[in-house]
Amino acid sequence: MASDEDITEVDDSNGGSCSCGSKDQRLNDRRKKVAQTKEMLSKQAVHTKEILSKQAIKIAKQAEEHESFINKVTHLLGVLGFGGFCFILGARPQDVRYLYCLFYVIFVPLRWIYYRYKKWHYYLLDFCYYANTIFLIMLLFYPTNEKLFMVCFSFAEGPLAWALIVWRCSLVFNSMDKIVSVFIHLLPGLVYFTIRWWDPVFFDAMHLDGDALRGSWPYAETKSYLWTWLFFVPLAAYVVWQLLYFLIVNVLRGQRLLRDPEVMTSYRELSKKAQKANNLWWRLSGLLGDQNRLFMFILLQAVFTVATTALTVPIFLSYKLHVTFQLLKVSATIWNGGNFLLEVMPRQVILKQKRKTEMGPVVVETSVKLTDGSEVTLSQ
Repeated sequence: MASDEDITEVDDSNGGSCSCGSKDQRLNDRRKKVAQTKEMLSKQAVHTKEILSKQAIKIAKQAEEHESFINKVTHLLGVLGFGGFCFILGARPQDVRYLYCLFYVIFVPLRWIYYRYKKWHYYLLDFCYYANTIFLIMLLFYPTNEKLFMVCFSFAEGPLAWALIVWRCSLVFNSMDKIVSVFIHLLPGLVYFTIRWWDPVFFDAMHLDGDALRGSWPYAETKSYLWTWLFFVPLAAYVVWQLLYFLIVNVLRGQRLLRDPEVMTSYRELSKKAQKANNLWWRLSGLLGDQNRLFMFILLQAVFTVATTALTVPIFLSYKLHVTFQLLKVSATIWNGGNFLLEVMPRQVILKQKRKTEMGPVVVETSVKLTDGSEVTLSQ
């Protein structure tokens, strides 16, 4: 027979193994619960994404069905809104930045809905939206940060401003898409122009630049300081965007783009238009062969960004030059809008009518079986 000590040792060992087993069981249960929770959240996220995508497609389809009426309303609101903006620009320049913020938070989400339906949503990863997001953060949370102001000034009056001219953005009041495209590139420059020269909120912080009648904010005391925050730091921020864009679009979503050629990106659109026109951009992008066109587009865009960013330095220093540049931008968009209305739009209307004519009326044939067993085909 076993002694009392032996029995006690056996009980202790059994109790220890039971306690270890219960701990392992609790750990396994917790892991299962965590895994189930993650799976449930993942399914909810996918489901929510599907619902939002379906709603976006539904809204966009309804808009297309009433395109003519929407264009008329857009033209009315566009003209009135532009006139009101010009009035506020002269009467209360300090409020222009709030109008810009309101415009951005309303119309960019609406653009995402429309672009999601058209499979253009990757456009919202372009540099202009990256820069506008930084503008929004600066204006709402760091409005008196001089260094961040200079970086934003460089973006607004550099790549974004010159894109209006180079890519021929058109101010067409009956097209919401074109109005938003113009304002995304035009409004930031006007906002930073008013803050730089006109905004009375910053008058106390202004330093006279040699003209007793004109002050400016911020005041750059040395050329090195000026070039650092208007040129080198903005270029570093641009490089960060370019790396993120390439990682998201060409690496993480590369297979998605290959599976669906209808999904548009800036590179796809520009290469398609350049190839069709066989213009200078297409010939330059092919210098290293067709297989390296993407690299050449990135390089050409980088050269464009460096050149336009460097031009912001003299614009920043001269009030007269800055005013002239604002007039140039507005004039270019209005001129391009006139070209679109008088030359492009009539061709588009003719093409739409031609397609409708070629399609012809839809004929529906129905077979009806009579009582005697024969069939008669009816056409409607």
